[in-house]
Amino acid sequence: MEKTSLHRYATRPGMFLTDDGGADAVVWSDTADQVWLSVIESLDQPSDFYNVATELPKNSTMPFHEQIRQFPICSRILEKQYCRETLFRMEGPNYGMWYVHLPKARNGMRYGYRADGAWDPRRGVQFNPYKFLLDPYAKGIEGHVDIGPEIFPYECTVTNGHVDGAYDGPMSHLDSLGHMPYSVVIDDRDIHKHEGDPVHPHVPWSKTVIYELHVKGFTKNAPWMDEELRGTYAGLAHPTTVAYLQNLGITSVELLPIFAKQTEIGLAERGAVNYWGYSTLGYFAPEPSYATKEAQRKGPAAVRQEVIDMVRALHAGGIEVILDVVYNHTCEGALDGPSYSWRGLDAVSYYCRRGDNPGMLVDTTGCGNTLDFTNTRVINYAVDSLRYWSKRIGVDGFRFDLGASLARLEGSFSRHHPFLYALRSDLILGNLKMIMEPWDIGEGGWRTGQFGVPFAEWNDRFRDSTRRFWLTDVDSLSRGHGSAIGMQEMATRLCGSADLFATEPGRGAIASINFVSCHDGFTTTDLTRYATKHNEANGEDNRDGSGVNHSVNFGVEGPSTDPVIETKRERAAMNLLATVLMSLGTPMLLAGDEFRNTQYGNNNAYCQDSNIGWLDWDWLFSAKRTPQLKRLELTHDLIALRKSMDQYHHEEFFTRLSMLGLPKPSSHVQWFLPDGTTPMEHDWFNNAQRSFTMRLVSDEVPDVAIVVNGVDEETEFTLPADCEWRMMWSSGEVDDTSPIHLSEHDGVDEAFDQYSARARKASKEDNDIVTWTQTVPTEAIQRLVQQHNGPFDDDGDDETNAAAMPDRSDGSINERVKDSGRQSQHATANASNDGANVPTVSDEQEPQRENDPWLVTGLSISLFQQIGARANLG
Repeated sequence: MEKTSLHRYATRPGMFLTDDGGADAVVWSDTADQVWLSVIESLDQPSDFYNVATELPKNSTMPFHEQIRQFPICSRILEKQYCRETLFRMEGPNYGMWYVHLPKARNGMRYGYRADGAWDPRRGVQFNPYKFLLDPYAKGIEGHVDIGPEIFPYECTVTNGHVDGAYDGPMSHLDSLGHMPYSVVIDDRDIHKHEGDPVHPHVPWSKTVIYELHVKGFTKNAPWMDEELRGTYAGLAHPTTVAYLQNLGITSVELLPIFAKQTEIGLAERGAVNYWGYSTLGYFAPEPSYATKEAQRKGPAAVRQEVIDMVRALHAGGIEVILDVVYNHTCEGALDGPSYSWRGLDAVSYYCRRGDNPGMLVDTTGCGNTLDFTNTRVINYAVDSLRYWSKRIGVDGFRFDLGASLARLEGSFSRHHPFLYALRSDLILGNLKMIMEPWDIGEGGWRTGQFGVPFAEWNDRFRDSTRRFWLTDVDSLSRGHGSAIGMQEMATRLCGSADLFATEPGRGAIASINFVSCHDGFTTTDLTRYATKHNEANGEDNRDGSGVNHSVNFGVEGPSTDPVIETKRERAAMNLLATVLMSLGTPMLLAGDEFRNTQYGNNNAYCQDSNIGWLDWDWLFSAKRTPQLKRLELTHDLIALRKSMDQYHHEEFFTRLSMLGLPKPSSHVQWFLPDGTTPMEHDWFNNAQRSFTMRLVSDEVPDVAIVVNGVDEETEFTLPADCEWRMMWSSGEVDDTSPIHLSEHDGVDEAFDQYSARARKASKEDNDIVTWTQTVPTEAIQRLVQQHNGPFDDDGDDETNAAAMPDRSDGSINERVKDSGRQSQHATANASNDGANVPTVSDEQEPQRENDPWLVTGLSISLFQQIGARANLG
């Protein structure tokens, strides 16, 4: 074959179409003896290489791998696969690269590679030219894996999905072509591809609200679209889907992996699939099964276009797209796994191996292998993939699965790892949102807070502390035991976890991704329904999934019809979500948590491509105001409030550390005990102190107060007396028990109206109308009445009680009781991003001068905002 100079774009691996109608193919393998490019053509169409290829004899006694060494270009017909394979012998290695120029190439061409070299599995070398290998840089993948002995590099048998064979046994001579997907060429030379695209939202970190979802699971049961769109990229791009996300108020979707995936052999053996997608088959190609059937029929280019259109639709709706990416391991698994791509091309270079025994893989991921990020080529590979998805597909950021495995040097984590510096310094990637899952299962694998600027990180400490404070500690206290999480720990988490993330100048609270639920674990609803995991459907005898969930069931395992239990559960769930949304840092919600989605106690639904893993939208069909709708409204209101309040739009810590590591006083946050006094040192270290107020102070906008009542009893809270306060949101709204202002200024009427609503809510019979004259008020309200009307008779005598009540002969009480759960202070419920409808400081309003308390229901969290100007109290 006449040599042709490589195209100028072929400086990295991949398939590059050239202006002469051909293509340059480049693949990396440091250790192969020979590599071939394999082009697959249908027998229905004439071959593009008929005149340049030597056809191999069908019945030759010479082994296949010896035949293909004889010719620079050769071909053969495979009747069972109804295709022609043409093999081009590549030149190399040149600095580990192998090259060949195709005289003809076209969009949609199917291809792969074959590699030959030593067969020495005990030293980590498993070259086998009988295995058809995917291009690691393929932008399109077509077809499916047929799990049989053909895909394994060693001799084995596969019976009912079970593999029997030794990885270090004889080399297999079974051809995998026809049992493997194909790499597919996609012409990516169009310089006009992004013309007319919507502008990227570019949401600042300080205003980001992340929403984690699965592309298929989010819309698989969606009633607002045609069947063919459900569970697809197009379904996520559907106008109603985008409108739902906008109405909820989130700013950024974080998509579980959408790279091409392949179910692990162990899962396939028992007939299951890797639903989540943390088992990557291709780092440049999108997963075809999430595309519409029409796009799948048209091929990989149409699948990719559907992904691009999805990103554009979300951008047009002002929503960012963050991809969950899995560069820590591949789908090839452990030593006895199949040979799809990396293992067959250069297993020694791609995968981490033990220094004392290179035949053994290092596994810090729990998935059988770990990509070797001490190898510059592997770092280049990951960076090239990330740049492709950001530049060509248009995404806005990435979340790195098991990020600690990507930053290990000689086995140990290093924040100075070359890969992290490559991400920081890249002109494209350095300006995107980058989030680390800061752990793996290797030695010293817990690294929360240690990645540095510009990375944000999932904050598991926030997750666990919040769950314990609102769930397991409450359960412990109800049993007469102590509390493990007190005011100090919760204050630290509410302030952005400076103890973890204040690691260098310029790193602020926004680096903490605050969450209580994610794809991995219980949903927020299940945290309040199940004390233990129920993963039986996974087929692993309930051994999989974490056994430490910090969850409670409130006395009944699973769903309950007891209204008392359901109310406690719903209040607890809203406490969890509200803590996420009221904390400084970057909040992240799990899709469905806003409407009580359940996985029926499964805390590891990685293989549940079923109703367990799909969101249930049946509640949308109800004609009544369902509990799902109520939680949705409360969640929406709180997101809107957060986005309207300037205190949350700052990236720095409110409580910072000096360069000497000494505490530096903050002028932005103040702390108060329920009686209005400042906590003393012993209060901070007393885990029994579970009720407090956090005040976020600003000189430019109204202050914000977060009132946490972590005990199971109504508590009077005295808020700072230098201004008046308006209750904006409370988890007590779940059962109409929002805080009541016990002040003469607000009047006794309102306190009684709200109390009457509580009594009505507590009634066992829906039709049993409990009036204010039939209910003995709480001690706080009795005391308020006594200040104005004299002693309160608690013997149940209606006449005496009625005499103590203010005159309400206008009959307005019934109407006011009906609306007591949602008062006029919620004018900001529908506030827009720019802060419209937010109360402003008015010089005409008289500031509050007395410490009038608020009666706050037990186990609740509430948000207050300053009204009027702060008074100078000396």
